[in-house]
Amino acid sequence: MGRSNTTTTYGSVTRSFHWLTALLILTLIPVAMIAEDLPYDTSEQLATKAWMFSLHKTLGVTVFFVALLRILWALGQTKPSPLHPDHKVETFMAETAHWLLYGSLVLAPLSGWIHHAATSGFAPIWWPLGQSLPLVPKSEAVAAFVGGLHWVFGKVMIVSILLHIAGALKHQFVDKDATLRRMINGAPDLAPLFAIHHSKTPLLAALVIWAAALGVGAGIGVFAKPEGAVETASLEEVASEWTVQEGTLGIAVTQFGSTVEGSFADWTANIAFDPEVMVGPSGTVDVTIAIGSLTLGSVTDQAMGPDFFNAQDFPTARFKADLTSGVDGFFIAEGTLTIKEQSIPVSMPFRLSTTGNEATVQAKLNLDRRDFGIGDNMSDESSLGFGVDVAIQLTATRD
Repeated sequence: MGRSNTTTTYGSVTRSFHWLTALLILTLIPVAMIAEDLPYDTSEQLATKAWMFSLHKTLGVTVFFVALLRILWALGQTKPSPLHPDHKVETFMAETAHWLLYGSLVLAPLSGWIHHAATSGFAPIWWPLGQSLPLVPKSEAVAAFVGGLHWVFGKVMIVSILLHIAGALKHQFVDKDATLRRMINGAPDLAPLFAIHHSKTPLLAALVIWAAALGVGAGIGVFAKPEGAVETASLEEVASEWTVQEGTLGIAVTQFGSTVEGSFADWTANIAFDPEVMVGPSGTVDVTIAIGSLTLGSVTDQAMGPDFFNAQDFPTARFKADLTSGVDGFFIAEGTLTIKEQSIPVSMPFRLSTTGNEATVQAKLNLDRRDFGIGDNMSDESSLGFGVDVAIQLTATRD
């Protein structure tokens, strides 16, 4: 048999693409289902879960490229004629299922890849292509939306595969024809068939089904950003000499050798500071942080859990410090950081610049999560690093 298709059967290249795709898909789907159910209570369990998800993602990227090559090859090939052209309804359903399957083989892995690029942490893709994609920002909103697309396209793919398998079995055991054989060995004994015109109606039907599936997904909320594992504590307003106008309170951790960055969206600061003091004590700061407002890539929910921040029982953290002026714009905040009722002395250098009644602060700090009982079950630093980098940047004005 030749490499190219004929009106009668499929060539060797098309058959190879078909069975390679089938092998990949029938591997990555159960891998994802198994990975979802795996626990992650210890470093070893987390490493196993991450490995399984990395396998799923890597196979998904492989499917994307294989599907593209398969479609490009198919565009230049003759499409074999159906063995029963008089069975119009059955032929229409089969071609619609094929369009659904072809589209899903591109859209499902592509949306999964974009979701991976939009978030950070947990399980890397093993392809040497990096973990980001051009034009895809690190955004929880983008990740939530394309995550919903991935869910919808994945479900359409599974249904399409089941219909495809059911049709093949029906041809093999009910019709007893050569439909399955011509995808296995080319069915060289099959009599020649006449070429027929293939309608665009099945493609339109597939588009309608995709639109309906997306509508159902929107109706059940798969595109919305999932609610946090715990409610965010409501912080009381504070009276402060200096009012924070804008700022970020970010953290970065290392998981499986990759940096995972996040930030707290809700925090208050009571700042008393005299910029006229050039050397020595110059003020105080009292910061309260709503732990539940943290977003930390794909591991946000895990970070909120009882083994980590335990935001349910310890909804806030607090930093109280005395400010000491230095030289050349450098200052020290010397005080205590309390997380999960564990209070640790902290000395945080920061840089401050003032213009009139406006002050800009930049600070960096490195903490050890173990000092606060965070992630005690993760004793292997290769799974989750002990160090946590804190980055603070804010602009405040004096009332």
